[in-house]
Amino acid sequence: MKLFKSIHEYNYQWDLVSAANWQKYPNENCPHVQHVDVLNRTVDPETGILTTERLITVEQSAPRFILKLLGGDTTQYVREISTIDPRQKVLSMESINLTMSNFLSVHETIKYEQHPEDNNRTQFSQQAAITAGSALSRWGSMLEDFSLKRFTENASIGREGFVQVLERFVVLAEAKEAATAPSS
Repeated sequence: MKLFKSIHEYNYQWDLVSAANWQKYPNENCPHVQHVDVLNRTVDPETGILTTERLITVEQSAPRFILKLLGGDTTQYVREISTIDPRQKVLSMESINLTMSNFLSVHETIKYEQHPEDNNRTQFSQQAAITAGSALSRWGSMLEDFSLKRFTENASIGREGFVQVLERFVVLAEAKEAATAPSS
């Protein structure tokens, strides 16, 4: 098993970050994400916690020989379950790959929280456990290393893309505010 962990701070309020999260895809930095479909969404009437289950379709550019060897395809599916707690100001997301998970499992956990010292910033933490299946015992460590390297690269690119989404959100919010402001 290989582990990935990253902590980052966004210079945006949690409310903006949690709203922008729903507009993260598509974005030009993550063209591998093809579709995001909402499977289920509920709100707990007592806590106000929103729970969403999504199916994410990605196009992976894995080496052809690996796909041929494993009998896979470039189209992959990921199940994501997220919760938004508006009272605690925490957005948590857990995802796991559904496709070829018997060969390689990637379990990712993401959390966006209001920064404890500055309400105008958001703390972001991301971790992933990457595990090759027992059928690949000889090659498992190599596949985990390759996948960890790729995951690390994609995580960095994903953060850059999300910053662009956040910047667009700010511009739209400012334009909306200017349009609704009373003229003097």
